[in-house]
Amino acid sequence: MKLAILGGTPTRTEPYPDWPVYDERDINAVTEVIKSKRWGGYPYPGPKTAEFAHRFCEMQGGGFAVPIVNGTVTMEIALRAVNIGWGDEVIVPAYTFSATAYAPIAAGAVPVLVDIDPSTYCISPEAIKAAISPRTKAIIPVHLGSQMADMDAIMQIAHQHNLVVIEDSAHAHGSKWNNQGAGTIGDFGSFSLQSSKILTTGEGGILICKSEEMANRVASLIDCGRPHDPQGETYTFGGNYRMTEIQAALGLVGLERFPEQAKQRSDMAAYFEESLSEIPGIRLLKRDLRHTIRSFYRYVIAIEPETFGVDHKIACYALEAEGISCWVGYEPMYRNPIFQPLSSKMAVPSVFRDKFSYEHMSFPAVERAANYEAIWFDEAIFRAGRQGVEDAVTALKRVHEQTQDLLKLTQG
Repeated sequence: MKLAILGGTPTRTEPYPDWPVYDERDINAVTEVIKSKRWGGYPYPGPKTAEFAHRFCEMQGGGFAVPIVNGTVTMEIALRAVNIGWGDEVIVPAYTFSATAYAPIAAGAVPVLVDIDPSTYCISPEAIKAAISPRTKAIIPVHLGSQMADMDAIMQIAHQHNLVVIEDSAHAHGSKWNNQGAGTIGDFGSFSLQSSKILTTGEGGILICKSEEMANRVASLIDCGRPHDPQGETYTFGGNYRMTEIQAALGLVGLERFPEQAKQRSDMAAYFEESLSEIPGIRLLKRDLRHTIRSFYRYVIAIEPETFGVDHKIACYALEAEGISCWVGYEPMYRNPIFQPLSSKMAVPSVFRDKFSYEHMSFPAVERAANYEAIWFDEAIFRAGRQGVEDAVTALKRVHEQTQDLLKLTQG
């Protein structure tokens, strides 16, 4: 059957399920907060916010959670909480969303970009080791797509060099490594609750802290510097980054739905992987056996253009026309149009310009993933049951079978 982009009929004409989902529980929860007249975040935490923090820690399996205004501020506040700031270096992967590298700059530190592991697209432990300098104070590994970073190797490096670890877990709500929850392994775990994430409050974030003492300091920093220690004596130079009671109410309902949604995605991802084995040129990213529970925001595969027949950009154009929601993924951080620190007047890139001269640096695994390989599939595909997955597989097969016609179209 001819591809839709070549004039044929799309593989799938029924839309995939919408996100976010809602029902009467969300409406009732928000209505309850509105009627209470306690809508905002002050005094912090409100009853819904405190309950949400407790329930989120239960899901992840430990730690002390502080709900915050978004999942970028969470990482900045984590750095500030441990006094990482001016001129300190923080190692981050070059293949991630801009927030991961923006947060250190906002805290006054320098993000040091490193390459990824080509088998997982997560930060490379070897690249971390090579980037450590006397100024290095922290690592921000990113659990990307459906993968988790190698937390065993990363924690070993951190212990050897006395480095703080902040897990960017924006994609990893519910995931576990060696049966330990994402965000509870390092010193901090940062989660985004933005509207597209698999647990959402519209906007918002949550920071899991290893110790109650550190959670109290974080709470002070996000509550205008007010004391949150048991004695009520320790002020900080903080701002207002509080989560509202309305957001927390939505989060509590989202937590009720989450286990069933996560299981459905995980089960259908396994079915997807099994079905893809027949298509040449598709490489599944490595599922580490230590990644014991998988929960994902996007499911990412790699195509090998030499075998598959076209690169990921052409494949994604064709798949979208087939009704399959997908994306080529992140631009490398140093080329991302929304991460251009040298064009800003921020102090860190102005003073440490050499650390932002990315044209002199090499990130071969990032370049290959971003330029040729990565296809990011929307999580909705895996909430559409077996038919949703089968449609995506059928479309991939059709694209592979008609790559010569696709190449002629693009050349024309």
